[in-house]
Formats: sequence, C-alpha cells, structure tokens
Amino acid sequence: MTHGKASRVIAQVHDASDLPEYPIAPDERLEGHFFVPFWFNRWLNSDFRLRASAEVRGYGLDLFFIAQNQSPVGTLPTDDAVLAKLLMIDLATWKDLCSREITPLHNWRPCRCGDEVRLMHPVVTEQVLGALKSKRDRIEARERERERKRLIALKRQILEAGGHRGLADSADYVARLDAWLIENCPGNRTPARVREAMEALDRGL
Repeated sequence: MTHGKASRVIAQVHDASDLPEYPIAPDERLEGHFFVPFWFNRWLNSDFRLRASAEVRGYGLDLFFIAQNQSPVGTLPTDDAVLAKLLMIDLATWKDLCSREITPLHNWRPCRCGDEVRLMHPVVTEQVLGALKSKRDRIEARERERERKRLIALKRQILEAGGHRGLADSADYVARLDAWLIENCPGNRTPARVREAMEALDRGL
C-alpha cells in the first residue's frame, strides 16, 4: 500500500468501527525501554528490504524504532508533517519518499487507538507485546520474591509477638495472617500489630 492510498483509507474510515483496535492501551508505559530484539535474517529476507530503495529502507527502519517512543507505544501518527519531523527531513522529501512504489510506510496500517486513528505494523506490534510481557514477568517475579521474604520475616515476627512455633511453621496460618495484615495493617509490622492480627484470626475475623 503506498502512502497516498494509506492516507485515503485513513480519511475514509476515520469514524468507522471496522478498523482493528490496537492491542496496547495508550496509558501503557515501557519505562527503560531502550532495546528491542532484531531478527536480522527476518530483516534481510523481508519483502520491504528486497524491494525498497536504500533511502526508503533507511527511513523505514527509523520508523520501526521511532514507534517505540510513541503513545501508544509501537504506533505512528498519520500526519505527514509530524512523520517528516520525526524523521528530521523536510515535508517535500517525505512526500517524495511516499510517492515511490515501496514507501517507508510499507505494511503500516491504520488502527483505532481509542478515539484516535494511528498506524500500526505487525512486526513492531509483535516486538512491543513481547516487551510488555517481559515487563509483566519481571514485575511478577519481583512480587513473588517480596512475598517470599515477607513470609519468612512473618514467621519470626509471630514468635516475637508471643506465638508458638507450631503457628510459625504452619504455611497456611502464615499466609492467612499475611493476608489479614495486608488488608488491615499496612505499614511496619510491629510485634503489637502482628499480635493484633493473630488475635483477630483467633476470633475468626
């Protein structure tokens, strides 16, 4: 699809519901996102690289990486002037590139991002979804480690609060006590607070 055709499609379907919804929310952030995997064999054998001029390839590759810093992450705006500015070229040069048979926007397609129409690319979307999964995996791993350390500490705190060893060694009791403290006593787990939580569990609260 040439850029001229893409622009006409965007104009025609700006309010249409048949545009695909971009799978990443506008408020999704990738803090510290400075690396994306680059499968060079996929690039070397891509239709875009094999058919586009060297100039178009260069700007097209730039757009792949520019999209990583956009909102929603992985998309591009549809405005020619903005795209030219992002590529640090003048508008006339951009329009010339977009008049070629293969343009820098090869395989970019319009999509809905809430009330906005932007451009998405299947490979860039795949990369961003992978980065978001890695981010969630890291967050979950950190949370599991925090929980592990918190439960270990709580076993000691049960003894310090006057509980007996059997309670401290009960994984089920420690987990229930931890859940009660999270809900009712956020903050430092002093012996008095742990004792309060233990008494609450004894009363079935």
